[in-house]
Amino acid sequence: MSKRRCDACGARVEVPGGVGDFWDFGSLEKAGPGGLTLELDDGSEFFLCYDCIEALPEDPARADVEALTEE
Repeated sequence: MSKRRCDACGARVEVPGGVGDFWDFGSLEKAGPGGLTLELDDGSEFFLCYDCIEALPEDPARADVEALTEE
């Protein structure tokens, strides 16, 4: 598993996938909260953990993600 930092809160997020996880079925339990890369309508792109994604409004903008970093 590789690790990335959430662009909003800075939490380390384990990102499952790749050859290293192919035979390690236990990695699904160890994966942690996970995250996704979101591309917003204004063309900006952020990698966010699921907790930060849930904190965003229905139609998020760059300012909404930046507001999460200030909290």
